[in-house]
Amino acid sequence: MRTYVLKRLLHLVPLLLGVSLVTFTLMHLAPGDYLDAMRADPMVSPEAVDAMRARFGLDRPLPVQYLVYLRNIFLRFDFGYSFAYHRPVFEVLGQGLGNTLLLAGAGAVVAWGLALPLGVLSAVRRNRWQDRLCSFVAFAGLSVPEVFLALLLLLLAASTGWFPVGGMRSLDFDTFPWWRQALDVLHHLALPALAVGLAPMAARMRQVRASMLEVLQADYVTTARAKGVPEAAVVGRHALRNALNPLITLFGYTLGFLLAGSFLVEVVMSWPGLGRLTVTALFQRDLYVVMGSVLLASAVLVLGNLLADLLLALSDPRIALE
Repeated sequence: MRTYVLKRLLHLVPLLLGVSLVTFTLMHLAPGDYLDAMRADPMVSPEAVDAMRARFGLDRPLPVQYLVYLRNIFLRFDFGYSFAYHRPVFEVLGQGLGNTLLLAGAGAVVAWGLALPLGVLSAVRRNRWQDRLCSFVAFAGLSVPEVFLALLLLLLAASTGWFPVGGMRSLDFDTFPWWRQALDVLHHLALPALAVGLAPMAARMRQVRASMLEVLQADYVTTARAKGVPEAAVVGRHALRNALNPLITLFGYTLGFLLAGSFLVEVVMSWPGLGRLTVTALFQRDLYVVMGSVLLASAVLVLGNLLADLLLALSDPRIALE
């Protein structure tokens, strides 16, 4: 397994190189940059802008700029400098990445925490009212786009006052004791997590139902029932465990879906994560922040898929990692 993990991590290098090259090219296809915008400010002298351009190597040819950027990452773990925040990019992205992972993790809890019991219930109660109700919930969850759902939840928060409208903390957050700070973050997290998690919940619930129906018709399940094993033990001990194997492979895809959804929801609901930071940096033409955020998001997606493969191998000894 150690060799397999090492190979997968080595595959990450050319992937990130390709992502960085595409991002760098696209950013330079658009006219102007952050320093050009600074030049329009009468409070900033042209000499100061030229000095900053020379300091960050932006006056060199584009291939040289790209190679210098790669050299700084691989040799110094330096992702560049944010022109807008006046801080190293890694410091700017660190907090945003943590907030995005918190939101994606909460979305995963919503998605899988609801999909598993509802999918099992729908399969066990096939063609009954419970199955039809779960199918309607899945249909509704897949039909409503995440952005529209986030707007509806914001309208709910504004009209009822039950939840805060955007943000991650209250204004007097720093005066709270630690336990109240945790509750305050959870209070702000509730609606964004629902907006991120409900769509993947609907898709995973249908897959749990299909997987459970296939396992419940297997011969060993029929044999267990014929031996008089209680139905709860048949479903929980024999059927559910085998039904989960194909679902584990979906974990990585779910992580990617949750991260993509988090980016959209962060912008709509003002969650201070990587997505909101990236969109702001795009409008500000903050080159290195955009490149750093795209690289970090790509690395998280690849590591999520690797984690899914490792969980699948651990859950099913018949699967060998090569």
